[in-house]
Amino acid sequence: MNLPKLKFNADGLIPAIVQDSKSGTVLMLAYMNEESLQKTIESGMTWFFSRSRNTLWHKGETSGHVQKVLDIRYDCDADTLLVIVEQTGAACHEGTFSCFTRKIDLAAPAAGEPVAEKVSVAVTTVLNELYKVITERKDQRREGSYTCYLFEKGQDKILKKVGEESAETIIASKNDDKHEIIYEMADLWYHCLVLLAYHNITPSELLEELQSRRK
Repeated sequence: MNLPKLKFNADGLIPAIVQDSKSGTVLMLAYMNEESLQKTIESGMTWFFSRSRNTLWHKGETSGHVQKVLDIRYDCDADTLLVIVEQTGAACHEGTFSCFTRKIDLAAPAAGEPVAEKVSVAVTTVLNELYKVITERKDQRREGSYTCYLFEKGQDKILKKVGEESAETIIASKNDDKHEIIYEMADLWYHCLVLLAYHNITPSELLEELQSRRK
């Protein structure tokens, strides 16, 4: 296949940003040379070039956390790739869904400055990482795991817990106790994610529905 006129650097490499197709989460940054890009296109799975090992590597070859390529784009300067993938498991070698989990603390926003955009990515990342753990417990049962216990008991048990946590959140709100509200709401969100996983619905599908209501 003839590639577009991309601008590889002096070492014959081009940075490739990898993004999850469902959540929009930026998963990782790696480098490709012409050969790894060709293998990525031909196989439909991501291949990169390791600068430390000086060799090609197939993402997920040993871990099974592969990336199915859905789309490849390049920027206006033709010197950076955007690879949109369907991620299986964790993208990061540390076991997190995305490599970008560490934050640099920024100065507090001025009075009246909206903060929603600054926290939205972090919220999405946390939800996706928690959902990933939940689905792993659903597929690979572990003794002593509360999440596994919920799936073993089935839908009625999960629904009962959603109802209980909803009631406890209501009580916390009536008590006007901020700490209690946060604690009970966290429990409610967790059990709602378990319910989503039970129905094989991803958080991104829920977020897309919420986004559609803004239009």
